Amino acid sequence: MKKITLLLILFGLTGFSQNIGVEKEAFAHTYSIVAKDTVTGEMAVGVQSHWFSVGALVPWGKSGVGVVATQSFVNPAYGPNGLKLMENGIHAEAALTQLVEQDKGRDFRQVAFLDAHGNASAFTGEKCVESAEHMVGKNFSVQANMMLNDQVVPAMAEAFATNSHLALAERVMEALKAAQNAGGDIRGKQSAALIVVGPDKVENSWEDKKIDLRIDDHENPIVELERLLKVARAYEHMNAGDLAVEANDMEKALQEYGTAEKMFPENLEMKFWKAVALANSGRLEEARPIFNSIFAEDKNWKKMLSRLPASGLLSISREELASLTEE
Repeated sequence: MKKITLLLILFGLTGFSQNIGVEKEAFAHTYSIVAKDTVTGEMAVGVQSHWFSVGALVPWGKSGVGVVATQSFVNPAYGPNGLKLMENGIHAEAALTQLVEQDKGRDFRQVAFLDAHGNASAFTGEKCVESAEHMVGKNFSVQANMMLNDQVVPAMAEAFATNSHLALAERVMEALKAAQNAGGDIRGKQSAALIVVGPDKVENSWEDKKIDLRIDDHENPIVELERLLKVARAYEHMNAGDLAVEANDMEKALQEYGTAEKMFPENLEMKFWKAVALANSGRLEEARPIFNSIFAEDKNWKKMLSRLPASGLLSISREELASLTEE
């Protein structure tokens, strides 16, 4: 991690790296995909590697601008500098070409750019470790190096093309799974990451990434990444439920919390907020057995419930609250 931190500092001081030798740079021999959803305008990067914390350096993205995957002997400057060029109106191919020409370590690089218009471009240096190649298609690019065989990249491209019915994040997951099933990294598996950014520029940095998931060290990072994506989708419904509560739309809240609970029925928090929405909708008797089952597993939720009226999140009488919380 000290090596990576030092690299980031150096890149931040010097802009685009031209003079740092590849022997000092972080490895990320890996497979990845950059892609755009033509319906929603979302853009994504998915990546897996037998290297610790691949998500720290490989995937970059900015809403309304584009996405970047920089790998092999990683030059992280391709990320922020590539996004800056694309934000200034330079399309993906021209932006990537400009940065590659400035990079003295380009023979060791593998990089892919995709801009907000769906233009994709990729570069694979001559000294990337076999099997190394890329394939650029309409609204996507897949690339890999140090793979077990030359079937990985075609498998990713086919999986992305044949799963157009899926949301972008899930479609990218299918490409990653296909890569692994085709042989994947010759060294095995360790880390993975997935980011999704929106079609429009945002004012606040915290609104930039719609999905931002990282598996830094795991025996089966793709499996774990897919699990976390499912959790993220469930919590999207939870967040929508929270917004409905703020708007005093308890029926909408109940619908969103219920959908989340169906996705993860063992999750106490999802059960809890569904029960709260029921209580706030005047359906206390439906909520009661749900609360009781939650309290039986963890009594802290009973204390939590008693604190909600003061925040305006629970609109039942004191007597009704007491009937739920008294021993």
